[in-house]
Amino acid sequence: MAVAELYTKYNRVWIPDSEEVWKSAEIAKDYRVGDKVLQLLLEDGTELDYSVDPECLPPLRNPDILVGENDLTALSYLHEPAVLHNLRIRFAESKLIYTYSGIILVAMNPYKQLPIYGDAIIHAYSGQNMGDMDPHIFAVAEEAYKQMARNTKNQSIIVSGESGAGKTVSARYAMRYFATVSKSCSNAHVEDKVLASNPITEAVGNAKTTRNDNSSRFGKYTEISFDEKNQIIGANMRTYLLEKSRVVFQSENERNYHIFYQLCASAQQSEFKHLKLGSAEEFNYTRMGGSTVLEGVNDRADMIETQKTFTLLGFKEDFQMDVFKVLAAILHLGNVQITAVGNERSVINEDDGHLEVFCELLGLESGRVAQWLCNRKIVTTSETVVKPMTRPQAVNARDALAKKIYAHLFDFIVERINQALHFSGKQHTFIGVLDIYGFETFDVNSFEQFCINYANEKLQQQFNLHVFKLEQEEYMKEDIPWTLIDFYDNQPVIDLIEAKMGILELLDEECLLPHGTDENWLQKLYNNFVNKNSLFEKPRMSNTSFIIQHFADKVEYKCEGFLEKNRDTVYDMLVEILRASKFHLCANFFQENPVPSSPFGSAITVKSAKPVIKPNNKHFRSTVGSKFRSSLYLLMETLNATTPHYVRCIKPNDEKLPFEFDSKRIVQQLRACGVLETIRISAQSYPSRWTYIEFYSRYGVLMTKQELSFSDKKEVCKVVLHRLIQDSNQYQFGKTKIFFRAGQVAYLEKLRLDKLRQGCIVIQKHVRGWLQRKKFLRERRAAVIIQQYFRGQKTVRKAVTATALKEAWAAIVIQKYCRAYLVRNLYQLIRVATITIQAYTRGFLARRRYQKMLKEHKAVILQKYARAWLARRRFQNIRRFVLNIQLTYRVQRLQKKLEDQNKENHGLVEKLTCLAALRASDVEKIQKLESELDRATTHRQNYEEKGMRYRASVEEKLAKLQKHNSELEIQKEQIQQKLQEKTEELKEKMDNLTKQLFDDVQKEEEQRILLEKSFELKTQDYEKQIRSLREEIKALKDEKMQLQRQLEEERVTSDVLKGEVARLSKQAKTISEFEKEIELLQTQKIDVEKHVQSQKREMREKMSEITKQLLESYDIEDVRNRLSLEDLEHLNEDGELWFAYEGLKKATRVLENHFQSQKDCYEKEIEALNFKVVHLSQEINHLQKLFREENDINESIRHEVTRLTSENMMIPDFKQQISELEKQKQDLEIRLNEQTETMKGKLEELSNQLNHNQEEERTQRKTIEAQNEIHTKEKEKLMDKIQEMQEASEHLRKQFETENEVKSGFQQEASRLTMEKRDLEEELDMKERVIKKLQDQVKTLTKTIEKDLKPRGVVVNMIPGLPAHILFMCVRYADSLNDADMLKSLMNSTISGIKQVVKEHLEDFEMLSFWLSNTCHFLNCLKQYSGEEEFMKHNSPHQNKNCLNNFDLSEYRQILSDVAIRIYHQFIIVMENNIQPIIVPGMLEYESLQGISGLKPTGFRKRSSSIDDTDAYTMTSVLQQLSYFYSTMCQNGLDPEVVRQAVKQLFFLIGAVTLNSLFLRKDMCSCRKGMQIRCNISYLEEWLKDKNLQNNLAKETLEPLSQAAWLLQVKKTTDSDAKEIYERCTSLSAVQIIKILNSYTPIDDFEKRVTPSFVRKVQALLNSREDSSHLMLDTKYLFQVTFPFTPSPHALEMIQIPSSFKLGFLNRL
Repeated sequence: MAVAELYTKYNRVWIPDSEEVWKSAEIAKDYRVGDKVLQLLLEDGTELDYSVDPECLPPLRNPDILVGENDLTALSYLHEPAVLHNLRIRFAESKLIYTYSGIILVAMNPYKQLPIYGDAIIHAYSGQNMGDMDPHIFAVAEEAYKQMARNTKNQSIIVSGESGAGKTVSARYAMRYFATVSKSCSNAHVEDKVLASNPITEAVGNAKTTRNDNSSRFGKYTEISFDEKNQIIGANMRTYLLEKSRVVFQSENERNYHIFYQLCASAQQSEFKHLKLGSAEEFNYTRMGGSTVLEGVNDRADMIETQKTFTLLGFKEDFQMDVFKVLAAILHLGNVQITAVGNERSVINEDDGHLEVFCELLGLESGRVAQWLCNRKIVTTSETVVKPMTRPQAVNARDALAKKIYAHLFDFIVERINQALHFSGKQHTFIGVLDIYGFETFDVNSFEQFCINYANEKLQQQFNLHVFKLEQEEYMKEDIPWTLIDFYDNQPVIDLIEAKMGILELLDEECLLPHGTDENWLQKLYNNFVNKNSLFEKPRMSNTSFIIQHFADKVEYKCEGFLEKNRDTVYDMLVEILRASKFHLCANFFQENPVPSSPFGSAITVKSAKPVIKPNNKHFRSTVGSKFRSSLYLLMETLNATTPHYVRCIKPNDEKLPFEFDSKRIVQQLRACGVLETIRISAQSYPSRWTYIEFYSRYGVLMTKQELSFSDKKEVCKVVLHRLIQDSNQYQFGKTKIFFRAGQVAYLEKLRLDKLRQGCIVIQKHVRGWLQRKKFLRERRAAVIIQQYFRGQKTVRKAVTATALKEAWAAIVIQKYCRAYLVRNLYQLIRVATITIQAYTRGFLARRRYQKMLKEHKAVILQKYARAWLARRRFQNIRRFVLNIQLTYRVQRLQKKLEDQNKENHGLVEKLTCLAALRASDVEKIQKLESELDRATTHRQNYEEKGMRYRASVEEKLAKLQKHNSELEIQKEQIQQKLQEKTEELKEKMDNLTKQLFDDVQKEEEQRILLEKSFELKTQDYEKQIRSLREEIKALKDEKMQLQRQLEEERVTSDVLKGEVARLSKQAKTISEFEKEIELLQTQKIDVEKHVQSQKREMREKMSEITKQLLESYDIEDVRNRLSLEDLEHLNEDGELWFAYEGLKKATRVLENHFQSQKDCYEKEIEALNFKVVHLSQEINHLQKLFREENDINESIRHEVTRLTSENMMIPDFKQQISELEKQKQDLEIRLNEQTETMKGKLEELSNQLNHNQEEERTQRKTIEAQNEIHTKEKEKLMDKIQEMQEASEHLRKQFETENEVKSGFQQEASRLTMEKRDLEEELDMKERVIKKLQDQVKTLTKTIEKDLKPRGVVVNMIPGLPAHILFMCVRYADSLNDADMLKSLMNSTISGIKQVVKEHLEDFEMLSFWLSNTCHFLNCLKQYSGEEEFMKHNSPHQNKNCLNNFDLSEYRQILSDVAIRIYHQFIIVMENNIQPIIVPGMLEYESLQGISGLKPTGFRKRSSSIDDTDAYTMTSVLQQLSYFYSTMCQNGLDPEVVRQAVKQLFFLIGAVTLNSLFLRKDMCSCRKGMQIRCNISYLEEWLKDKNLQNNLAKETLEPLSQAAWLLQVKKTTDSDAKEIYERCTSLSAVQIIKILNSYTPIDDFEKRVTPSFVRKVQALLNSREDSSHLMLDTKYLFQVTFPFTPSPHALEMIQIPSSFKLGFLNRL
């Protein structure tokens, strides 16, 4: 149909508006071709005559049903106002920030934190197709990840937009998605490192601008590398065009890079004090914008976070401090004061504090830096000139140096980040995330904006070609005739910038000139391009700027600063100074030939998808423009070699208000980012595309009955379209889709709406008619009834008289009596007949019952006697057989015990010989000690002789001194005589001599006193030594007593051992006698058996003769007739039974009744037979006595064996005693050695003391004379002590001799014990082999039960938990043996076996269910038979007898409980993994209710599911899966309570997954979908009721989903509706309720949208709630599991082990 035909009354159009850009109006009158005016009705009610051009009519508005779509390409009318309106509805009203526009994701910055980026959202989008979920950055990331994994092709995500639009955050979320879904199993934490690179680059590359508080001032391409398993192995980063000028200049209300403010905020910390920083207001480079503090940002905390990320990437503190030193140096450099000296010079004071700090931090010479900041060197061919600079030039040189240092530092940090993210393996694929600036236009645009817009031109060209390519591929795939689409090609603009003699090349050429200026370069541009290139213009009012017509808009660039920014030069002398820095990092920055660090590893190989222009090789490649162009070429090559995905970030307003929609700003950005270009390309061809199934489902109401009868839906769609749209050029039929031109879907929607409206009118007509007709019939029926009663009453009143009443009454009485008589006669007749029949019948039945009872009684008597005889015979045979076996077995056991005992005796003898050998060696040692002691005594005697000789010499010396003294006295008398003659002459001399003598006497007295004191000290020392010797002697005596006690104890133990050996030898002798008696008994038994058998044969022969004679005269047939067939079969089992029965029972009765004549002879024969029987019974009694004696002997042997085993149990005690004896022996030897050593030491000390005394006596001869007596006394005392010690040593020697004798006895005993020990060790080895065999059987048991059993093979026809019961019976057996090792081994093997089988079958639901059931049963058995009262009260008395007696297994119960919990959790995970893919298709997507299909056009992003897909999951699939889980759990015997908990967990998962998907799918939030969900919930409730699980709280877990379904269905307009929603939706959080209301989407025009005012009302009511702020439910949440105690009803003795278990080594005891 023609486009003009769509401009009819009530349709709506868009007209331009100065405020809102576009506003809506309704057509008030049909438009006709040729009209110049279109009559419109505005939304405010005003009428407008809008002048129109027939060739350019105003754009039509889409039907409301299409407004708010996820994909803009799903709109029927594709144009700017439709896009703008759709974005406004989604963003401002529905609070949805993401929208698809074909291959583009449009992201609006909400300026508010939204709960849509958690891990639950990531997992919800993981694995989903793009069209299945609401638009999201995670959906784009998932599409890129999926295509990379599926096609093994590299991908790129291109994020662009204005500053403040949210590019950085979007790129960060995309990388976070990759890090989450591709988490590797290694411990390298590569994902965390990739994410940690973002905070660092944001700190050094982001800053506050007037548009954005965290604006990226550089472009960044992050390449995330993946291995063959699609797991992250590393990353790499490439940066573009850092805004270096921000380091030295910021506009008003802007800041420098974040890192400077973080550093200043941390200046007071000890680790940063050496940087000598202060607050940000103190530095020129940070206070220039006047905004040093950001609201809501803590720079100190951000610094800590930056340091953490540095550390996470492996950067050590030294590296971090080097970076901070460079940053601090830049700040100090900005504060260096430059003073002007005249007009042509400037100077810096060398004492400038900031200059000193700058030089100190970077290791520079402050004088040289001050000199060359204010001067420059000009080198010519002939000379070198130093030219001073003015103050502005010096300031520019200082700022250029700061920018250069920061640029080098930024590149260095990026390089080190790349090294930290470098990987050693081979890169398989990669996904690149490009975060780059969008198209920019400001009031003043400079070199940075020029480069940014140049990059955007290249990206737009790549984008246009990609969109064009996708359109072409789509048409070719569907076999649609391809027509060339006219789209904007910006190659001329790119050529204008980068071609030969283009803007960039002219700029580089001007930079090479020494005197090049911005004005000269601009003049060249004017000369080359004005009036020659339509894309280049010269402003009318300016000679310092130029205009370029970019793809988005015209931009005017100021030429000032272009050359300086393109050169980006620093004076050579400053570079040389920095190159000579002592600070290694600074010196490396300015090396002449630095090694270029490629931002991409060698593993990257990119191939261009199309030929690109290569840059020409010229000298000016080193300019900023040439570098940027080269990096842009490399970027485009990379992007062309990958599959691109586009994210366009839009800034909704400049005031940063949440969810505020500024139409003008948004339209500017939509035009600049290529969204409208995509819409325009799509609108030129066939923008609307429906699959045949979608079209058939949506527009089935427009089809006739004849068309619907066709089976081929594709043909039906073609026929319908030919009928509805006559112009075949308006659509095309592809292989799988129908392509519509713009407006045709809106026309079809109009037809559908008209048809539905017409149908509604017809339905309303018929319903209203039916209601009126029903009302009329009801009223008519009431009127008829009233008339009937009224007329009947009137007729009765006329007809009724007294005579008529009497006659009627009389007739009734007569009829009564007559009818009663007839009925009574009939009743009596029937009664008599019935009694007669009953009598005959009862008699017949009683007689028959009597006959039957009589026969049964006789048969029972016969059977009783026959079966008793058979049972006795079988019992006797079995008993004889068992006795023979027991006898032989016991004889073998006794023989074996004798051999073992002989071995033990032999071993004990060998042990005794070994002990004897040890004793001999000990005797030798003691003899050696005695010889040493003899030598010590001789040595002591020698010393005594020396003392005697010394004493004699001293006495001689004393005699000589006395003699000399007497001679002196004689001389004295002579002299006195001489002196008396000369008394008078020498009186004075004598006086002097007397004085002198008196003095000498005093001195001698003092010496004597000193000698006495020294002697007293020596005597005290001697006394101390004597006391110590006495104490040692006492200790020796105590040790001697202990040794004697030990000897006595050892004698006692040896006597006990000798007694045991003697008793064992006696028992060994008695064993031989037992053997002889056993052999004699065996021979007697054989003879008795032979004799009994011969007598039995004789008795059989005689009995057979008698019975033959009796049978000849007795009617056998009569007897056989009396017996039943069953009795005959029993009787014929053995031929002897028949004859015995005839002879013993029937013979006597027949002789008494029928053969009286032959009674005597038969009685004789019977007496003879009885005599033989008596004889046989006597022989049997004799045999029984012999057997009893044999049993007594066997019993005594058994007691002896048990005693020997108990003695064997004492063997470890004997071993311990032997070891203790050996230890005591060693202790004795050690003590003897110590005593001999101490004796030697004491003798040596005595000799040393004697020698010392002799020397002292020589030196003190004069003093000893006066005290000789004291010395002699002391010597006598010492001699006495020495004599006592000699006696003590003699006594010790005698003790040694006695000890040697004891030791010899010990050695003999020890040799005997070693022999016993050897035998015991042999027996222990044998027992260890038996234990090992038992352990092998335990392992075989656990392996068979736990690993070889299959659930399907066990649960059939067997009790639940049979393996658990078998394991417990083995535990009970170990408990009965009181064998702790066996029990421990069994329990450990069982638990480890269960863990192993679960580990091997982690994904096998049946195996997990089976072992969860058996673990619980095993745990319950351990509790039930633990002997604890709380568990025993549930047992029967017989079960209580089977309780464990010796061990407490509570610790193992706890371990088993933990194992059961682990199995349960894995069991739940497996069920969730199996049912989770079914939930959303079955619960949400499948439409089981007829007539409520809600399909709408889906645009470019098609849904993955299809209505006609026969393999799609339905609600039946969900119920079948649940039934499978339930039946498997029941078959495996899982406890009902555990089953209920598992079902509750599954229902919670179903509700949570369905509700989470509903939150993320706007197309599912409709009234009809709410009806469908409610229907599916009812199916689940019916399933619970059918399985009798309605009381397990599973239904309550679906309450949030049920309330969400109710919320979709309920009316949402009035205040009462809002209050009802607030009161009813208690299980949903406020965030979830608002999300559903905002996402509510009408399917038809009959439904109404939820108004924003209503949403605000509900939100105001919900503000009082204090619930979770999370949108998604946690699908990983697990309810706490409890395992109830359920006692087993099965008796252990009744449990049988099936042969299929292959546990033949297990026997029941």
